[in-house]
Amino acid sequence: MDFKKLANQYKDELMNNVLPFWLNHSQDTEYGGYFTCLDREGNVFDTDKFIWLQGREVWMFSILYNRVEKRQEWLDCAIQGGEFLKKYGHDGNYNWYFSLDRAGHPLVEPYNIFSYTFATMAFGQLSLATGNQEYADIAKKTFDIVLSKVDNPKGKWNKLHPGTRDLKGFALPMILCNLALEIEHLLDEDFLVETMDTCIHEVMEVFLRPELGGLIVENLNGDNSLVDCFEGRQVTPGHAIEAMWFIMDLGKRLKRPELIMKAKNTALKMLEYGWDNEFGGIYYFMDCKGCPPQQLEWDQKLWWVHIETLISLLKGYRLTGDEKCLEWFEKVHGYVWTHFKDQEHPEWFGYLNRRGEVLLSLKGGKWKGCFHVPRGLYQCWKTLEEIVWDKQ
Repeated sequence: MDFKKLANQYKDELMNNVLPFWLNHSQDTEYGGYFTCLDREGNVFDTDKFIWLQGREVWMFSILYNRVEKRQEWLDCAIQGGEFLKKYGHDGNYNWYFSLDRAGHPLVEPYNIFSYTFATMAFGQLSLATGNQEYADIAKKTFDIVLSKVDNPKGKWNKLHPGTRDLKGFALPMILCNLALEIEHLLDEDFLVETMDTCIHEVMEVFLRPELGGLIVENLNGDNSLVDCFEGRQVTPGHAIEAMWFIMDLGKRLKRPELIMKAKNTALKMLEYGWDNEFGGIYYFMDCKGCPPQQLEWDQKLWWVHIETLISLLKGYRLTGDEKCLEWFEKVHGYVWTHFKDQEHPEWFGYLNRRGEVLLSLKGGKWKGCFHVPRGLYQCWKTLEEIVWDKQ
């Protein structure tokens, strides 16, 4: 495998195809912030602004400015998005809304904790890019709120009746694994390590279930036991695989090779489990008992699932040398570049049907923004470069 050629392929796609698309089409020069509902060619088809995606785009251009190149257009893009979020994204006490209209008026109340986590990520990186203390303070204050909500992430907006089936989800400890590293520069070392240890324990010892052959489930009872219901049986292969590269990064940071090995093995396990042997690609949702999943889109093939898998496989190979990661990487890489990359227009498709045909030709929407594709291309490019250096 020509790692150097692959590194250039991912870098070129990021720098010359995907980033220009977002820079040119997503910035709202009149009201600030970003449009994310972009059709195949980049035309805006809806002007609502979703806090997850606003935060993610601020983060993306900040981190590129911090780690790749000090390009003024990247910094300008990040700052204008950050200023829009600072002004309109929260209620004045850093409770972050879910969505706003184009001008910044709130549409959906702050019910979703991931609005908070992506705001934390955004302002953490933006503070590094600008040296602006106000941004650092916003990140820290928001992170404190996230930690205060861990046991009750939806608070008063929780639709579940209390006491009957008190489920806890995998998504929050998973995202905190990544978030802790993201804002490392803002946290006290002891507190940072304690947060990392807690998240690692939840992901690798609680949601990962040996009695299910090492699968990661999406929801558990409050007492960490398995629940035999739709939510309790749900397995989301892409989520689990994405979490494994967060864990590998933490294993590297904490010098814990055994943790890296376990994460790599789990990523491979989830990929083998989630792969569609008939049509290729990875299922979106599955049921650990093989019952019909409740999500009607369970067999769709989604962009982020496959891109996150590429990252985990490359990191797994680089950190453990397991050739199995490389074999799978070739297979997933082939699927991704032939199915998700739009050969005629910039950026990638997000939603395919089970057979791998394009279901929606949009390049951005309510859930797809300037995040998984550019972050994935960046992570793969950098990891491939590291593999090249290791082999010299």
